[in-house]
Amino acid sequence: MEGSTPQIRLVAGLGNPGPEYASTRHNIGFMVADQLAAQFGSTWEKAKWDALLAKCGGLFLIKPMSYMNRSGYPLLAIAQFYKIDPPEILVMLDDTALPLGRLRLRLRGGSGGHNGLESVVMQFGTEEIPRLRIGIGEAPAAGSVDYVLSRFFDEEKPIVRAAIDRAAEAVKCAIDNDLVSAMNTFNKTEEP
Repeated sequence: MEGSTPQIRLVAGLGNPGPEYASTRHNIGFMVADQLAAQFGSTWEKAKWDALLAKCGGLFLIKPMSYMNRSGYPLLAIAQFYKIDPPEILVMLDDTALPLGRLRLRLRGGSGGHNGLESVVMQFGTEEIPRLRIGIGEAPAAGSVDYVLSRFFDEEKPIVRAAIDRAAEAVKCAIDNDLVSAMNTFNKTEEP
């Protein structure tokens, strides 16, 4: 039926494993996944596919532990094991093209130069994977790697906290209703 979107069955937060990357801009996908797991009352368990997995009823939360640029490998293995199709997956990731705290849900599209999303798209062989981009602010022309691996400044933290809360609400809206409803509600043009 045209206009309908598949039910989300798997939500993947992208980031890098290890304490040295905790709370960095690049790990905001992990932060939202942690928020969702806490809200659903779920705990993370180590999965055999180089990922952390939390089960929330019929929903799976995933944090790949393979480093950002290899995120697609464990995500594909888990999706295949549980027979989850790409349109039933929602990938959460950081985006330097969006202002800090801005959310952007999309049903499909390219990677936009994001190495984690590029890995996911390449492994699945399709761009038909929904994604929630979370703005981390524009990186300087030189030093974008250092920027995404840096931590948020103290004055940014209230905006980031609010963005994580809103991103978790957007995911829950996509699960409870559908992605189009979540897009209509959370893809606002105004600043957070």
